[in-house]
Amino acid sequence: MPSAEMPGPCALCGEGSGTRVGGDWTCSRCGWRYGDVPDPDLPLPRIDVVYYLRFERRVKIGTSAHPRKRLAAIRHDELLAVEPGGRALEQQRHREFAALREGGEWFTLTGELAEHVSALRREGEPWTLYARWLSAALRA
Repeated sequence: MPSAEMPGPCALCGEGSGTRVGGDWTCSRCGWRYGDVPDPDLPLPRIDVVYYLRFERRVKIGTSAHPRKRLAAIRHDELLAVEPGGRALEQQRHREFAALREGGEWFTLTGELAEHVSALRREGEPWTLYARWLSAALRA
């Protein structure tokens, strides 16, 4: 079903387009039902992500439960990808790409790491994926 302009922006992610589902609008980015408002008295659900930040030719593989806040504190050129997971997955990725480590959590963007990031990118734009995960957690 094609997307169309909703009556207003999504209360969760700010997207303006959506699709009609059973008479209701659903955000095309995150899947949140238009008109529903997250309870402002409740904290947002915790969504741990492993992120891949590019700075020049290097990639930082890190994790955060608050990625927007975390990424604002790290100098980078581009958010390449995210995947759901916490510290255990981050450490697994560090071991998986250990041969490409430049120091700390920074790795050379080449070979298997570049392929991994490309595969994650095929799943969707990072902030769109995060919005969908947040929406799903709020609906649960």
